[in-house]
Amino acid sequence: MAGDVRAPELNSRLGWLNTDRPLLFAGELQGQVTVLDFWTYCCINCMHILPDLAYLEEKYRDEPVAFVGVHSAKFANEASCETIRAAILRYEIQHPVIIDENMKIWQSYAVRSWPTLVVVDSTGRVVGSIGGEGSRDAIDEMISQALENGRSAKTLAIGPLTVRKESSVRAASGLAFPGKILADADGRRLFIADSNHNRIVVAGWPDEKGRSEAIHVIGEGSVGRMDGTAAEATFHHPQGLALKNGTLYVADTENHLIRSIDLESLEVATVVGTGEMSNDRAGGAMGPGQGLNSPWDLAIEGSTLYVAMAGTHQIWRIDLPVGFARAFAGSGRENIVDGPTESAALAQPSGICIVGDKIYFADSEVSAVRGIDMSSEKVFTVIGEGLFSFGDVDGEHPKAKLQHPLGIDAYGTSLIIADTYNHKIKLVEPGSRSVRTLFGTGEPGASADNGEVAFFEPGGLSVAGDEIFVADTNNHRIVRLNLTTRAWDEIALKGLSDDANVLTPEVNAIQADKTSIKSDADIELLIDVRLPADSHLSDEAPWSIQVDSSNCLLAQHTGKADHFPLCVTIPASDVTASADDWLVTVSFAYCTETETALCVPVQLSWRLPISYDGVADRIHLATKIDKHAMDAGQASQNE
Repeated sequence: MAGDVRAPELNSRLGWLNTDRPLLFAGELQGQVTVLDFWTYCCINCMHILPDLAYLEEKYRDEPVAFVGVHSAKFANEASCETIRAAILRYEIQHPVIIDENMKIWQSYAVRSWPTLVVVDSTGRVVGSIGGEGSRDAIDEMISQALENGRSAKTLAIGPLTVRKESSVRAASGLAFPGKILADADGRRLFIADSNHNRIVVAGWPDEKGRSEAIHVIGEGSVGRMDGTAAEATFHHPQGLALKNGTLYVADTENHLIRSIDLESLEVATVVGTGEMSNDRAGGAMGPGQGLNSPWDLAIEGSTLYVAMAGTHQIWRIDLPVGFARAFAGSGRENIVDGPTESAALAQPSGICIVGDKIYFADSEVSAVRGIDMSSEKVFTVIGEGLFSFGDVDGEHPKAKLQHPLGIDAYGTSLIIADTYNHKIKLVEPGSRSVRTLFGTGEPGASADNGEVAFFEPGGLSVAGDEIFVADTNNHRIVRLNLTTRAWDEIALKGLSDDANVLTPEVNAIQADKTSIKSDADIELLIDVRLPADSHLSDEAPWSIQVDSSNCLLAQHTGKADHFPLCVTIPASDVTASADDWLVTVSFAYCTETETALCVPVQLSWRLPISYDGVADRIHLATKIDKHAMDAGQASQNE
């Protein structure tokens, strides 16, 4: 679609995200050169062009050039405001996004593939479109030419549009979209890829109540690829982790690198990768001379590191002593085709583990669990049928269905998977080619009304004995599950700030009045916030509460609700162990009641003096947010 063709209007019953108002060619987009990005958030190729769009947005930020994402969902889970909003925040997208209901806009523009970029000139006519990756220079030229033509014809707007964007809730856990986790039972440690904080968190083994201590933070926090000490090294949205002989290996996904962390010195080094995305589908070079493409997860056997290379739809292996890296399985074609490793087709493998002489991987874009027999070097499929075959069905193959799984680990000869877009943890039996649900409701959430655990797109997991540790990505938390008792708890990380490389936050807290409570009773803590008129508590973004004292982390809880008050219970055994002052931190988002329902993140804290000679078993903390106080912490004093 190009030439003298008027761009179809941007209309959707489901509306807009990441903007405070709709944008129409018949309205504010008149006079703007507009770049439309047709994407779906599962797609690795769509992820790959986001840096190109960010570059172009910065280059033309002072010009009348507008960027608009058109989200045309592939998976059923990707079709809701709730999950798309989480993806926008996880990918840190800076432009408005319209939700393309049933791909109607896609069809009106005759789009054929994800991603596709369409350029519309200042008169509302299509200049051209390009599908796939690697088109930054061509799109740049289209924009430049459209601006030049607009100036000549005097059809350009005076300047760029200004829209108000959404931002993430700063979770009380101190984590931001954690992607993967590794439980080291022998060393009594947890390693967490705190992906959107661009760092690795090392935490102690949680106690019986799920409380853990943040021991080290590795990574300065900003996006980069600098090697060096824990305080100066930088990462770019890291994911998979593997441990061997005191060295932690990291899939530094958006840097296209494999990094190593010496756990004694905490020095970070680059093992393999140039730092630039490569389309090499063969490999054969050494260390920093070998390019990679979105390594997503890692597994290690002996001195060989296996890499789920999502970007090229392959499994790679690295000889660690010398850094020799080459493709092991997958031709690079995106599909589900079994057979010899060199000719088999994979589809965005995003989780990997080893069981005996077999490698198993979560092949996300075909919603499959697949394997490689290392003795015969052949790929086989356990569960899954094709690129557009997905669902949430337990049972045996071919009846069984998954939806975009990202995490996998061994449990004896069985497999535990994070069935990400079904918001579940499942058990897969390779021998019978069967799957059954273990935990999760099938809907985004933090916990069900009956107390059962719920998840919001869990991206990774790690099995330790009969326990599973889950990176509950969109809930910004780590959850521990017990396979024997079915008990679960949310891991409370004491001393972890959401500021990179900070273990103890400096908190600008509201000073509350001293409260006298019972020393031998469970205490119910209620948080009540009066929001600005014409707004409501978001029931899509998770809220979280953490209650801390100087010597004890008392409680951490994540939930979803559409109204205040929020509630957390502090057990009597913890109340008696606490110091005099409590620090209460609550994080949530509220939404304006407009067509776009712009959501505003808030984080509030109270410093609460406590005495234990009273009769109260309930504490009520209240405050209000002024109409124009849109940033975290801008609230009135306690009422």
